[in-house]
Amino acid sequence: MRKKTKEPAIKVSPEQEKELLRLVRAHNTPQKMALRANIILAAAKAESNTAIAKQLHTSRPTVLLWEQRFREKGLNGLPDMPKPPRPSRIGKEKVQQIIAATLAKPENATHWSTRALAEEMGVSHMTVQRIWKKANLQPHRVETFKYSNDPDLVAKVTDVVGLYLHPPENALLLSVDEKSQIQALDRTQPLLQMKPGQVERHTHDYKRNGTTCLFAALNVAEGSVIGKCQPRHRHQDFLRFLRIIERQTPKEKEIHMILDNYSTHKHPKVKEWLGRHPRYHLHFTPTSASWLNQIEIWFSILTERQIRRGIFKSVKDLVDAIERYIAAHNQDPAPFIWTKTPEQLLAKAINRKDMEVTSH
Repeated sequence: MRKKTKEPAIKVSPEQEKELLRLVRAHNTPQKMALRANIILAAAKAESNTAIAKQLHTSRPTVLLWEQRFREKGLNGLPDMPKPPRPSRIGKEKVQQIIAATLAKPENATHWSTRALAEEMGVSHMTVQRIWKKANLQPHRVETFKYSNDPDLVAKVTDVVGLYLHPPENALLLSVDEKSQIQALDRTQPLLQMKPGQVERHTHDYKRNGTTCLFAALNVAEGSVIGKCQPRHRHQDFLRFLRIIERQTPKEKEIHMILDNYSTHKHPKVKEWLGRHPRYHLHFTPTSASWLNQIEIWFSILTERQIRRGIFKSVKDLVDAIERYIAAHNQDPAPFIWTKTPEQLLAKAINRKDMEVTSH
């Protein structure tokens, strides 16, 4: 008479078995997950719970627990169940007191630290940190701002943004400015190149090897850039750059230039040159609002990608690096897409001014 085969405690489908084996064999599987997978695989082979516990060096209740979890939820039952959040040990009133104290600066400092406020309020610094995070409070951070007091703010914003959203036909729209005092910096020690497990490193101190000034004009429609480095940024240098623009742009097209209010752009000699070249039309951004000029975006990208971490032993090295970047950029240019309307920008500016007046 044949001995009756024992039924397995767990039934596993081929797909489940494949995933369990993957968990067991993978090098990055946590040990507790590998143990649970091994328990289920052994139970599927009809091994006894006592034998499984002995084989895997665990307890019988642990085997029973994970078998039950697998029966109820399959593979989804193997990960740890999320733990319920611990009840808050401080009440809402205390939380409000901590927030109010955070907003009111301390007498002997410019802002609270978590530990200083925790000592003041009789709680742990981690409690303060959690409350700050939930309330989105960051006392250690500060940002700068400046409002434009230009009396022609509305007209200038409407004009400049209108050009971005509705460029003039059969004309070039150029965003023009100078990036002055670009320093040719050389580190005092050789650069340590990046390698696996280590970021690029350089010394904090450096040698100054002179400066240059970059005049640049961004073709708003195409994204290409006309650029020229010059030693200074006087009106004479700006005139030289205007002549470069004149040579490198189609003569049959009108040119609309967006500029800031720097005196160089309004010098009598510049006005005289523009009078002899009537195809040029100047549009000025409001005072303290140079961010409206798209070339500023391109300048920030140039700084981040080519200048900030560069090593320049001379001004010539710096100029060569800038010229290489411009040439590479112009091989595959892409325009910036402007989306904000004049009304949206003006509404935000007016609201901020109202808030500033109210706060005084």
